[in-house]
Amino acid sequence: MSPPAQFTYPFASSPDIIRSHQKDAYFSGVLLEQLSTLLRKLHGARVAHTYNSETRVFGELLYLGLTTAIGNRTLGEEYCDIVQVEGQNGRLPALGRRAGYILGCILGPYALARVLPVFRRRIRAKLEANLRRHARVQAKKQQSSDHKLDHPTPPIGARIQNYLLQNLDTITSPSPIYALSLATFYFSGSYYHLSKRIWNLRYIFTRQVTDSDQRVGYEVLGVLLVLQMTVQAYFHLQTTMTRDTASSGPLGAGTGATAIVGPGVEVSLDPNAYSTNNALLFEAGNPASAPSELQKWTHTPALETPRYTLADEGTMAWIPENNRKCTLCLEEMKDPSVTTCGHVFCWTCISDWAREKPECPLCRQNCLVQHVLPLRG
Repeated sequence: MSPPAQFTYPFASSPDIIRSHQKDAYFSGVLLEQLSTLLRKLHGARVAHTYNSETRVFGELLYLGLTTAIGNRTLGEEYCDIVQVEGQNGRLPALGRRAGYILGCILGPYALARVLPVFRRRIRAKLEANLRRHARVQAKKQQSSDHKLDHPTPPIGARIQNYLLQNLDTITSPSPIYALSLATFYFSGSYYHLSKRIWNLRYIFTRQVTDSDQRVGYEVLGVLLVLQMTVQAYFHLQTTMTRDTASSGPLGAGTGATAIVGPGVEVSLDPNAYSTNNALLFEAGNPASAPSELQKWTHTPALETPRYTLADEGTMAWIPENNRKCTLCLEEMKDPSVTTCGHVFCWTCISDWAREKPECPLCRQNCLVQHVLPLRG
């Protein structure tokens, strides 16, 4: 009697892995919606909106904790008939490896989103201080020198620091790493998540794959993604070379020229520094990050209580009784403010909402924080 043929589980293909991920994303979204609804009913819409990111993280941890963490397959993996294994050996992953993947996949991006803005502000402040000190030293040298240069060339150290300042957001962004990992997945068909690549987790089919089951890979998408990154790198180098050429011109015409705006915010006069200047002004004008600076800039002291509250029937009596409650916090409006589309909310509610999602909560029209108008009278 001949021995039975040994069956080897084949590795899953990229279309099945992506389909599994899409299914899991759908079920995670359903769970997030249920959690948000529960939180809104218990603590109100303002709390639900404030802790939207934390709710999303909790929902994803709950979903993977009930599936991957205890050794079960996710709903997407069951739908595509694939199983997660360790690398090339085909063993089921141990608890430590599964836990590492879950923490890296969910808590890693959340921690970066919290830490990166603070890190960028500190690095930006340090670079700006160094460049201001260098400008003062160069100005003193120019005044004391008998032969003043019409086109002073900054030293290499100042040029490097200026480059880091102009491209700080791009340099500290994890997006290029994610894009490179995704491009590698399109070519190899393994490690869809960066966290899976770190913890060496792959997928296999739990059935034999016939010739009719073979699916075309996503190599074309990998080529397009590589081309996109190449074009972006080319334009970045071109912009950097243009800035270097401009900085070698007369003093004040290049990237070294700055101006003080608002609450002591130093912005560059270089026309190519639009994004960096916007980031500086947003951080300085964001009440959540620097309320004292904003109050000093606008000469408006902070109030412990709202200036106007519609709990008092005599305040803004022209507003109908059925429209005196905010649809976000479901309470009487405090400092009522109107959007460009004509809807009225509490000032704090609509400001927090528009800062997180710049659209009207009711009609979904575009709604920026700077376009919200407080009502008076």
